[in-house]
Amino acid sequence: MIIGGGLAGLALGIGLRQRGVPVTIQEAGDYPRHRVCGEFISGNGQAVLEQLGLLGYFQKAGAIHARTAKFVCGMRRSPVRKLDVPALCLSRYKMDALLATAFRDLGGDLRTACRAPSDARAEGVVAATGRRLQSADHGARWFGLKAHVPNTCQIPLEADLEMHLSRDGYIGVTRIDAAQINVCGLFPARSDNRRPDSKTEWLRGEPGSLLNERLSTAVFESESFCSVAGIQLKPQRASAKAECCIGDALTMTPPVTGNGMSMAFESAELAISPLADFSGGQLTWSEARGQIAAKCDAAFSRRLAWARILQWMMVSSISQGALGSFLLGSDWLWSWMFARTR
Repeated sequence: MIIGGGLAGLALGIGLRQRGVPVTIQEAGDYPRHRVCGEFISGNGQAVLEQLGLLGYFQKAGAIHARTAKFVCGMRRSPVRKLDVPALCLSRYKMDALLATAFRDLGGDLRTACRAPSDARAEGVVAATGRRLQSADHGARWFGLKAHVPNTCQIPLEADLEMHLSRDGYIGVTRIDAAQINVCGLFPARSDNRRPDSKTEWLRGEPGSLLNERLSTAVFESESFCSVAGIQLKPQRASAKAECCIGDALTMTPPVTGNGMSMAFESAELAISPLADFSGGQLTWSEARGQIAAKCDAAFSRRLAWARILQWMMVSSISQGALGSFLLGSDWLWSWMFARTR
């Protein structure tokens, strides 16, 4: 049984069904749906989709490629940089639904609007429940917001993927399918009550910033707006957990890296063989869980450590001053951090 029908849970379910393993996925929500997400896959996740025979589904659904990226802080901006491997962009509204359909077409049992059992540590249960909620992370509470700008609004982006930094957090702006723009932000809670009353105004960025200038007249699609609170950004090790976890249920990489969706698919792929061997009687549950944990720790531990450093750099005061301008323009830093968070 897989608890959670997001990217990781559905990809794992599809991979297991392709090996003939009976799978039940319990999902608290339903499809289609909007989720707080950057809505692009940058990294090894695309290779996993290809291995599972899913890449064609994404292309038929209208996925597009992002080939360039840049960082912006206020009115200061980095050069437009070419991505070594183009990212794959598709709204979660379409993505989750097509993965759910693919799983069901393979004979998987997908139970929506179904709450998880109380014991996620039971034998044969995999937790793919998404972000783990928390009250604080070193004194800071984080929350995410997302909304789409429709194709009727012309937003003059300089790159396919843009990350806008400020003292209030950071906001990613991405071209996605159907010529829409995805605007997704991560914000720390503050005690000075400087927030606008409207949450959609948070996504427009600070007054006087390049982002605010671009989005000042944009109209967000109200049905696409979604939010999530209590985001846990502290790296977790799979070997330290009592449950068998994949995706964000295992650990969440800071969104600024743009690698979270890829990690969801990668962790699912790492779990397929041990779970298939458990189903076939070649491994005990303890052995299968141990193999999955070891594989995930080997694949992600260093990546998460570098991601935490990058997260600190993006939200610290150094990004706001002269040093921040230097860092934005540093091709060396870009190449270094991009390689180490993939």
